[in-house]
Amino acid sequence: MRKVIGIGETVFDIIFKNDQPVNATPGGSTYNSMISVGRSGIPAVFISETGDDRVGRQIRRFLEQNGVSSKCVCIHKGQKSALSLAFLNEQNDAEYAFYKDHANDRLDFDYPDIQKDDVVLFGSFYAINPVVRRQVKDFLEYAKSHGAILYYDINFRASHKCDAQILMPNICENLQLADVVRASHEDCHILFESVDAESLYRTRISPYTSHFICTRGADPAELYTNHGMRRQYPVKPVQTVSTIGAGDSFNAGFACGLIRYGITRQQIAEGLPLSQWDGLFACAQAFSANVCQSVFNYIDPGFGKDVLEFPLH
Repeated sequence: MRKVIGIGETVFDIIFKNDQPVNATPGGSTYNSMISVGRSGIPAVFISETGDDRVGRQIRRFLEQNGVSSKCVCIHKGQKSALSLAFLNEQNDAEYAFYKDHANDRLDFDYPDIQKDDVVLFGSFYAINPVVRRQVKDFLEYAKSHGAILYYDINFRASHKCDAQILMPNICENLQLADVVRASHEDCHILFESVDAESLYRTRISPYTSHFICTRGADPAELYTNHGMRRQYPVKPVQTVSTIGAGDSFNAGFACGLIRYGITRQQIAEGLPLSQWDGLFACAQAFSANVCQSVFNYIDPGFGKDVLEFPLH
């Protein structure tokens, strides 16, 4: 059976509202995505690292409790796991502060079994971090050589803007490896100093990869492909509690949709019909909307299974 494999950072998220803690939960961009995948009943494996402390044990245990294998999580002996403080503003958007005990990551893991048309999720700073870049790139190339579908979420934080020029070669390599790329309008503004998704696709994305998704919060998401597909997908209004996991859950819904609807890497390369793109976006946006309605960073248990019962029209 096809599966989703994620590679990314782990942190323990402490969420604040009005300067008071309101929730504490394991997190990390791809980690959040993988919890949503596991809760949807799709086979899932996560590649990452933690300390060997109580927080690290909780992070790994939470993966297993939600149907995600932690066998590829590297445990750093004698070191503490990373913390993330998220401060919600009046619009329930977050500003972050990160705390990490160890200065040097030493990502060391056995590759999971990868079959043709498995889906690999990767992104954020972890995917371009020079400290673990060799290990991450080697794994992505291995996955691609085995026929996996690679989905890249750029997810570039403002805190790294001063290093954008240095990190750009790693970003471009990721774009070239990916079958599908997603960026938020914030990513586009921070990294490319533009929010014109169509222009960015034409000048900065399409030279490397063929399929680009730009999400815009409550505004319509945009799709651009080298097969001439240009489409907007309106976002249904919801009562927002927190947007922290919205993009991560969009990624999870898209990955689950690829497997649910039997979409292969070859079909993506040859050009998907509109009905399949519509189905993928329906899954992705449903996952994202669900997460926005709670302080948790992943979909409600059981929600994904219900969404994946939607027929593809």
